[in-house]
Amino acid sequence: MFPRLSTLAKLMRADVWVVLDDVQFNSRDYQHRARLAAPDDPMTQQWLSLPVHRPHGRASLIGELRLADPGTSRRRVAQLVRQYYGRARFWAQASAAVDEVLAALALTDRLAEVAEVSTRALLAGLGWRGEVVRSSEMRSSDQRSERLADLTAAVGAGRYLCGRGGARYLDEGPFTARGISVEYPAPPPLCGKDGMRTASALWAYATHGPAGLRRELDPVPVPA
Repeated sequence: MFPRLSTLAKLMRADVWVVLDDVQFNSRDYQHRARLAAPDDPMTQQWLSLPVHRPHGRASLIGELRLADPGTSRRRVAQLVRQYYGRARFWAQASAAVDEVLAALALTDRLAEVAEVSTRALLAGLGWRGEVVRSSEMRSSDQRSERLADLTAAVGAGRYLCGRGGARYLDEGPFTARGISVEYPAPPPLCGKDGMRTASALWAYATHGPAGLRRELDPVPVPA
């Protein structure tokens, strides 16, 4: 739900985004929520959460989750996001991305679809033209690193981009066995700004604008 800036930066460097829609839902993660940062003080943040129904309890997969109250969630997104960014310099551009999410909330109660739309909308505004596929559409191992290597190979990619969080657990062995390199691209400087580790990318989108944010993200190349 509205990705963090570090996630958006990593996706901007990728040619293919594999949406992990058949992994276990983690209620403590950002899968159904985002932290909105105040335009003039990104350290001041508030959770924007969408209550969900887990049909199989803790074992529920992301793709199985349904919004508990889509109507209320839609109103909350519209009101809270406008409250935070309605006076931001680039609200017009940000609101176009938010409108896509509101449209999705009016059409589906599937959390995975809404979360995907929120990321696609921001990526499209930044000019990303990569491919989006879903892990549920491909066969892969149930072991974490093996699974990621399987999915990377399945889309024909020769390189896997790993974020800082994933670096703590990733085993490069399965990638090496498949002839796939693993890269750990450094996040752009903007990601190091106070509050950006947890804040949604909406802050940067609304305060810098799509063109400005694109310039902030472009200078950090993926190692050759």
